[in-house]
Amino acid sequence: MTQPIKGVWLAPEGLEAVLEQDLNRRGVQIDRWHGRLALSHQAALYSPWALDIWLEPQSVSITSIRHAAETLRAIQRNWSLYAADCFRRASLIEEKLPPVKAAPLVFPTLPPSSPLGAWTLLDAGTLLFSAKKSTPFVNGTPQFIEDRVGPPSRAYLKLWEACTRLGHWPQVGQQCFDLGATPGGWTWAIAQLGANVTAIDRAPLDPRVAAMPTVSFQQGSAFGLEPTDLPEADWVFSDIIAYPKRLLALANRWIESGRTERLVLTVKFQGETDHETVSAFEAIQGGHLMHLAQNKHELTFFWQKPAS
Repeated sequence: MTQPIKGVWLAPEGLEAVLEQDLNRRGVQIDRWHGRLALSHQAALYSPWALDIWLEPQSVSITSIRHAAETLRAIQRNWSLYAADCFRRASLIEEKLPPVKAAPLVFPTLPPSSPLGAWTLLDAGTLLFSAKKSTPFVNGTPQFIEDRVGPPSRAYLKLWEACTRLGHWPQVGQQCFDLGATPGGWTWAIAQLGANVTAIDRAPLDPRVAAMPTVSFQQGSAFGLEPTDLPEADWVFSDIIAYPKRLLALANRWIESGRTERLVLTVKFQGETDHETVSAFEAIQGGHLMHLAQNKHELTFFWQKPAS
């Protein structure tokens, strides 16, 4: 007898093997894949490499398209489809469900608060669904109304997503550092919020970003800084390319200095995934890791100073 599915994780595109490695080291065995959905008879637990986690998966046999839609509608209103097979049948079921109001977000904004479930067809007669999942976004991917004029690169979308998922962002008058800032996509996004941002890099900022009124530039290496020599900051950001262990040392240096309230850092992996360093980041009190939809072979590290 086939064991019921208790764990469902949605892998980022191209990172299925990384998610499976991470789950294996946490003691979870993947029974099979359904597209980018990792399915297991073991209960869902957190993996930072999952775009989305289905928290209460159930599977039922369905007799018709109408039966599938009625099964979902009887539980709640909003459902998002992950289609990996039986595309036509899934589309017909989706048409019988209320439309999901997933308009692109205008940043800054809080994440959607309405309950959103997820479902898929394992085959023509089997519906897999979960009324609760780890993110309020369709397939774990928020969409934004983009600014195609102001920022010097699309990297700003990563910062927008990070702050939206966090539910916090720099406020007018707050002090921020952007380490390894060039060409300035993150600096631009921070300054757009009215915060004061000191951008630090060996190379100059894009002139349009450097000219923004709340931006100042300091030439130098992010790794050569001594936090205790700098003014206190509300936020420290970094999207710098660096070996994960080097970034871990930088994060610990800032945390130990007590000179910032929050960190938002991109942990970038080159070649094989450094799971050992992932564990070290996860062990930091007040911190957590997450794979954003805008991340590639990367994780975003969030840290907030514990309340005294």
